[in-house]
Amino acid sequence: MAPVTSLTDLVHQRLANALSATLPEADADPLLRRSDRADFQANGILALAKKAKANPRELATQVVSRITTGDVIQDVEVSGPGFLNITITDRAITENLAARYADADRLGVPVAEHPGTTVIDYAQPNVAKEMHVGHLRSAVIGDALVQLLEFTGESVVRRHHIGDWGTQFGMLIQYLDEHPGELDHGDAQVTGEEAMSNLDRLYKAARKLFDSDEEFKTRARRRVVDLQAGDPQTLAAWQKFVDESKIYFFSVFEKLDMEIRDADIVGESGYNDMLDETCRMLEDLGVAEISDGALCVFFDDIKGPDGNRTPLIVRKSDGGYGYAATDLSAIRDRVFNLKATSLLYVVDVRQSLHFKMVFETARRAEWLNDDVSAFQLAFGTILGKDGKPFKTREGVSVKLEDLLDEAVQRATAVVREKAEKVGLTEEEIVENGRYVGIGAVKYADLSTSAVRDYKFDLDQMVSLSGDTSVYLQYAYARIQSILRKAGEARPLAHPELELTGAERALGLHLDQFSEVVADAAKEYAPHKLTAYLYQLASLLTTFYDQCPVLKADTREQRENRLLLVDLTARTLHRGMALLGIRTPEKL
Repeated sequence: MAPVTSLTDLVHQRLANALSATLPEADADPLLRRSDRADFQANGILALAKKAKANPRELATQVVSRITTGDVIQDVEVSGPGFLNITITDRAITENLAARYADADRLGVPVAEHPGTTVIDYAQPNVAKEMHVGHLRSAVIGDALVQLLEFTGESVVRRHHIGDWGTQFGMLIQYLDEHPGELDHGDAQVTGEEAMSNLDRLYKAARKLFDSDEEFKTRARRRVVDLQAGDPQTLAAWQKFVDESKIYFFSVFEKLDMEIRDADIVGESGYNDMLDETCRMLEDLGVAEISDGALCVFFDDIKGPDGNRTPLIVRKSDGGYGYAATDLSAIRDRVFNLKATSLLYVVDVRQSLHFKMVFETARRAEWLNDDVSAFQLAFGTILGKDGKPFKTREGVSVKLEDLLDEAVQRATAVVREKAEKVGLTEEEIVENGRYVGIGAVKYADLSTSAVRDYKFDLDQMVSLSGDTSVYLQYAYARIQSILRKAGEARPLAHPELELTGAERALGLHLDQFSEVVADAAKEYAPHKLTAYLYQLASLLTTFYDQCPVLKADTREQRENRLLLVDLTARTLHRGMALLGIRTPEKL
């Protein structure tokens, strides 16, 4: 199917042509934007008039005289010192909607002409540790960006850089060797959440002993050396922790309604064989230097409280490797093996300094350059209702599974209240409760700019009113109810019809879907899509109040309005899917 040209692009081209005809030597950018005063406003004439030393209002009048009206543009009005207020014809709006409706899969959203390859590093849990609320944002934001980038045509490689290597595993393996009975469950085989709870408890016990007993610390560190050297017994114990943890990870991500593939999980251990070479290359290139026995990279603009330069430690003085060595090896792998053009890290803002140093080191080594960029999408903190970091009453981080279970319970109660009215079965109540609950959690996260903190308030999240996913899901379900009741009436465009104000507003907003998706993908900003979808649902509510669909005055008007609401439903469905949120048919 031929690509759908947006109304914005059509108007922009008409104005640019008129500007070029009026000022052939000028850079003909009309600076077109949406406006409350008309459908569009063009502000570019003021700057052009200044360059040409012309009267902006007179220049605007000349440009207007060269604009053809009637098919796309209905009217152009000169306003103020030279602004152009542009009104679109009803026919153009309806024909645009019909073209988008016919493009059932993409709704007129184009595929990028020159896509690249982006590696997204997100959802990074730790082996042998339970996932808590702090893991939520990386997973939810990262998954939405995967969907957005893939939809716009980018080749996306997912990477889950799990914590599965280092001192903590020597510590845990050694502890279990010395306390074998603590993991003995008799004949019972536990897995998933229960197994991870046991491992988490043992990890905390091992950490306590490691911090208090120097002899145990020495033995644990020797065990790390055994692990890195590939000792079979140590590796077997480590592999068991990894396998058990993955089962647990998959169960949590399934609750989050996210696809996590085993092949995409490449943890710290995946780069172990590259660490020595990475260090050697950095030293040979003169990027890193030995300081107090450690291999370090220094930066003139990064200093500690004492005024001395704070280094990035790539290899410790005892020969062990830090996070920097692993992250730099991962960059090498992603650039040279995966052929990435962009590296995106969805990681907590508290790690910003680390990644600033890692990226600068990679640039000095020329692993990152003008053709390959790296960016950390540094997200903020989830807060409780009191505005403080979200914790339990005991002051510990909330388990992610507990949080998700509560969200689903709250949402199921909301769905059950409406169940009889819309004729839901018990199975549908349970299924919709899950979709609404998980959608509520995701939407609350994604509707906030990633860099900002936000308050976690389940009562507000599952509300049917306000800026919530439930409000959008309800709008979608309401349209499906109308379509089911439409009988033999079918959505069909009638460009000859005059549109009401509410129809025009909804139609013009639907035309923006392409540019919003493109912007959200380009700027790594899912919150721009949530804002668009919320406004779409709000305009739909206004439309319902003013424009009967099934009881429209004529058959043509009924068919035209059915097309308008059906396209709205498809846009809500597609937009929510790009955020990783389901849209139930009944709600």
